Amino acid sequence: MTLPIASAGFGLGLRTQHYHEILDQKPAIDWFEILSENYMVPGGKPMAMLDAIRADYPVVMHGVSMSIGTTDGPDMDYLRALKTLVDRVSPMWVSDHICWTGVHGKNMHDLFPLPYNEETIALVVKNIRRVQDVLERPLVLENVSSYLSYSSDSMKEWEFVAAIAEEADSQILLDVNNIYVSSVNHGFDPADYLRGIPQNRVQQIHLAGHHDHGSYIVDTHDHPVADTVWELYAQALQRFGPVASMIERDDNIPPLSELLAELDQARVISARVCGNKTHRVEFMAEHTA
Repeated sequence: MTLPIASAGFGLGLRTQHYHEILDQKPAIDWFEILSENYMVPGGKPMAMLDAIRADYPVVMHGVSMSIGTTDGPDMDYLRALKTLVDRVSPMWVSDHICWTGVHGKNMHDLFPLPYNEETIALVVKNIRRVQDVLERPLVLENVSSYLSYSSDSMKEWEFVAAIAEEADSQILLDVNNIYVSSVNHGFDPADYLRGIPQNRVQQIHLAGHHDHGSYIVDTHDHPVADTVWELYAQALQRFGPVASMIERDDNIPPLSELLAELDQARVISARVCGNKTHRVEFMAEHTA
């Protein structure tokens, strides 16, 4: 069975606005998460910046276009380009989402939830195995926020996520904000979600902001992490231990100093809950040019 690697500490999503500040100041960040699709092209400024940052920091790769739940099966051209990037940057791990993003070769650029049933599990597991064969490494998959349910659902979301990880021998990127958003939208207890996830399958945790509309919540990644999400993060650490955690911001991106302050808040919560159990992962800074 594939086990998650030891906690890599506290990371941040790499965004273009912060490239030069990161290179000039070398802030106290353990690792960066890159959006895979932004770097799946040969050459150019983004790749040059990534190469420079990668010399000082380990990275993980996070994609939004794998569409692991598509009935069409994984796009092999996409996977080959992804594998090229994997070979170049030597990420600690590679992640994407438990969702579908389009059909018949058309990417609709959104993360659509899947029906929670055995048929979907079989499809997703089949697709994961094909992806893992190409990438030659375990895949880490994230739970998405959702705003609808399917009439064909036959289980809870956390049962669905857990079954996929166990049957495919893959890992989980647990997005705590997404759990909270979906718990409000669908009326379940987020603590039940945490209890339903296998303790040995969680590789990484995402922390992000959302927009509260009162009767429903939208996962927007354009606000600071909410107090309710910080509280759920503490509960997640109590169950899963010192999992590698990061702040994710995709819009209304603030100065790097504000994100570092949020990251410090994650460190404080982890120290309170987990003590000194957090371990850094040694990494090789060298990469293929």
